[in-house]
Amino acid sequence: MSVQERKQRERAERERLIVATARELAEQQGWDAVTTRRLAERIEYSQPVLYSHFRGKREIIGAVALQGAAEMAVAVRAAASGANGPRERAAALARTYLDFAERNPAVYDAMFQLDGGLAFAREDTPEPLKDAFAALLESLGEVAGDGVHPGLFTEVFWAALHGLATLTRAGRLLPEDAAPRVELLVDRLAVV
Repeated sequence: MSVQERKQRERAERERLIVATARELAEQQGWDAVTTRRLAERIEYSQPVLYSHFRGKREIIGAVALQGAAEMAVAVRAAASGANGPRERAAALARTYLDFAERNPAVYDAMFQLDGGLAFAREDTPEPLKDAFAALLESLGEVAGDGVHPGLFTEVFWAALHGLATLTRAGRLLPEDAAPRVELLVDRLAVV
């Protein structure tokens, strides 16, 4: 291994450590607790080293969001692949999405609530975000119904899921009604 390759590997490892530490701190104490000073202390590197990887907290949030999008895409595809039929895939996708949001609140915030400097629904949207949407579209496109654009249907279904995740987390919806909400969403929106 060349010196250059070793340095690149070490840099990538430091970057993964920064992102993992930010994510852990945010999940434990919220994003307000994530500062470059605290991250530098926790990873035992100086703040200038941290800034050599990320220009600030906004970029760190973006990195966590990209990581979360990739994880969510994998989870959604796995859940959908284990379901029988289009309706069951849509329901499995919905349950998996809501479960991901509940289990990873800080990551979910990084993905959809906080400014991570990422472009959505544009040409320059980062690939992990495009892939997360594609994972939703793969299962939802087939239940959009005749004459309904699959991408538009996926956006509306996703918006409904996001609303459910956000309202549930804020304590605005009864947690015991989570399963009936998913069934109602799938029954009313998914055409099979």
